[in-house]
Amino acid sequence: MEEVNYRIDNLQYCNWNEEIFKINNEAKLDAVHVTIAYHEDYDEVQKNVETWKEYFNSFSNLISHGNSYKDIKKAHKENKTAIFFGFQNCSPIEDDIHLVQSVRDIGAVFMQLTYNNQSLLATGCYENVDSGVTRMGREVIKEMNRVGIVVDMSHSAEQSTLDAIDISEYPIAITHANPFSWHESRRNKSDQVLKALNNSGGMIGLSMYPHHLKDGTNCTIESFCKMVAQTAELINVNQIGIGSDLCLGQPDSVVDWMRNGTWTKSKDYGEGTKDNAAFPKQPDWFEDARGFSNIENGLKKIGFNETEINGILGNNWYNFYKKYIT
Repeated sequence: MEEVNYRIDNLQYCNWNEEIFKINNEAKLDAVHVTIAYHEDYDEVQKNVETWKEYFNSFSNLISHGNSYKDIKKAHKENKTAIFFGFQNCSPIEDDIHLVQSVRDIGAVFMQLTYNNQSLLATGCYENVDSGVTRMGREVIKEMNRVGIVVDMSHSAEQSTLDAIDISEYPIAITHANPFSWHESRRNKSDQVLKALNNSGGMIGLSMYPHHLKDGTNCTIESFCKMVAQTAELINVNQIGIGSDLCLGQPDSVVDWMRNGTWTKSKDYGEGTKDNAAFPKQPDWFEDARGFSNIENGLKKIGFNETEINGILGNNWYNFYKKYIT
């Protein structure tokens, strides 16, 4: 029986339309984890789910709703992309632990405990004081483990991330980030976190969002692939995937929503400069998901073997889904 090699991008937040679905299809993506909440409450995220139902109906030849790893296999056979829902914040569960089951019921399979700020569950990476996972956070992690939502700590601060790794019964995911030792962005992860993630069996999705890249938009494919090799010295190569953090077609006003939500009247510019008030240009080797082929070639040149490359480009995420998103 011929081995199936999956292609999975475990984080995109695009301005969704038929053209982008076609691009992902052309890139042979079998699954994409999409953000359906940044600061929305439960009622608001339900409206986002209704929008996705319309997409699934209108573009049924290109996409399907993913709720289990089996849907990745099905999408692969049908030449479609399975869409899995995730939250970049815990706001949809408000202050009610019972809503953890409710958001799983509407399809959420990943949830960050924090975005950039302190939440009811943990501390975000932009806070000056990291108090770790809170009392409610411990209970919510337990409930997420029970219902089958993966704990995502992509935007969380150091101690909070280490706490989540320790508290969670199942491995957590960092769906979109890179090593801090390669590029000193607040969002990128320390060697200590990466080693703890490795020891717990967790996954990291390496990001192509320019603010996470060394030299930003000018980052070269060679530099990125060297970073992947360095990451594989800290983490088992079978625990490394891609979480591009692509934001195709989004107007710059969406950056305000991502960073400011409704929590502030002033402007938060992320890394602290007004230059970050707009979406940065993608590097030329990853303008959209079709850049997966450039990563494949780059990883080959740097010395990864075929099995390792196929793992990084999708099989590792597929195996993670098979264990924890059933």
